[in-house]
Amino acid sequence: MVMPPNSPTFPNGQADAGKPALPDASRRPQQGEKAVHAAQRSENDRGLPHSNRGVPSVSWPLALATICVIIYASLYPFTDWRNHGLSPFDYLAAPLPKYWTRFDIGINVLGYAPLGFLLALAALRSGRAMWPVTLAVAVAALLTLLMETLQTYLPDRIPSNLDAALNVAGAWVGASAAWGLEKLGVINRWSVFRQRWFTPDARGALALLVLWPVALLFPPAVPLGLGQMFERLEFALAEALQNTPFLDWLPVRDIELQPLVPTAELACVALGALIPCLLGYSVVRTAAKRAALAAVVLLAGLVMSALSAALSYGPQHAWAWLDVPVQAGMAAAAVLALVMLPLRRKGAVVFAVLALLAQLALLNQAPESAYFAQTLQTWEQGRFIRFHGLAQWLGWLWPYAALGLLLARLFTRSSPEALIK
Repeated sequence: MVMPPNSPTFPNGQADAGKPALPDASRRPQQGEKAVHAAQRSENDRGLPHSNRGVPSVSWPLALATICVIIYASLYPFTDWRNHGLSPFDYLAAPLPKYWTRFDIGINVLGYAPLGFLLALAALRSGRAMWPVTLAVAVAALLTLLMETLQTYLPDRIPSNLDAALNVAGAWVGASAAWGLEKLGVINRWSVFRQRWFTPDARGALALLVLWPVALLFPPAVPLGLGQMFERLEFALAEALQNTPFLDWLPVRDIELQPLVPTAELACVALGALIPCLLGYSVVRTAAKRAALAAVVLLAGLVMSALSAALSYGPQHAWAWLDVPVQAGMAAAAVLALVMLPLRRKGAVVFAVLALLAQLALLNQAPESAYFAQTLQTWEQGRFIRFHGLAQWLGWLWPYAALGLLLARLFTRSSPEALIK
């Protein structure tokens, strides 16, 4: 009897006819497989695990957020634009400033270092940029030149060639740090960590989780209560429509907003702590990893809220916000986060959307904090002036960005890993 070409006795390890091929490592590569293996080895040589190929990097949205931060800090307060009759590029050839402080040098270097780091990291992860450090520094240089040039038209800002040089130096430091970490294999280990912990579509959720502690820095009316902006939006809209016939169309409330009762405050705190946990649950792979993420989120909420109180009201008041309703709310959030560990990812998205809608409805039925004016004055008395507005905007917008992301995930097709094993 003639043996078929797919006989198990053949040295290439192929299976018999009608049977699946054996997973034999000694099997001879078929046509085209050598090229695939060579491409995978090439990726590994660059420090890119081939299993992460095509996975969107969280560096891009974080770099975009950093650019927005720089634009805000560079052009604040965005008012009284005027042409002074000077060339917008005169500052490039001007003498170096005679007066400077260590704070000025540090803030200019540190302000652009994260941008250089994230741009270089994104270029390294994409595997397409041949000169990631040069690319990151070039983008940062164009941005700082644009910002310094626009400052020519702002009476409250002074363009400076020293600031521009320090910004470029900061971007180079950050980009060089990313390149060095890549060469040491640290970035590759982060890629392996991300692959083990998070789903491939986790980029948006990870970016929001990174920004959530920063959003807590401006003290809200209720601890962990982000997104309270309807009252301020109502005032801004009424002011914009002043002396116009459209003002009569603006809905008017019959009664003034009332402070939240302790039960409602407890619910807002619990929901505020639970929402980022559920956001993380929607992209974390296993229940055990979810538990670790929830512990980090709750700890970050406590620490950043204390830091916010210390910056606003003094170190002696760092924990004054942690009263009985807040303590009960944090405990309730911890219990709910534990109970929801076995949820499917789609279920976590649904509960996160419901929690966001409930918290926003409760928060926007209450007035702003009675200490808002004092907080605003404290933050505007010195070097917090630009960061104050940025942190407040982030606190306003974070819940709505999270809501948009969650709704987009809710109406997309479920992944095969929807069930936590």
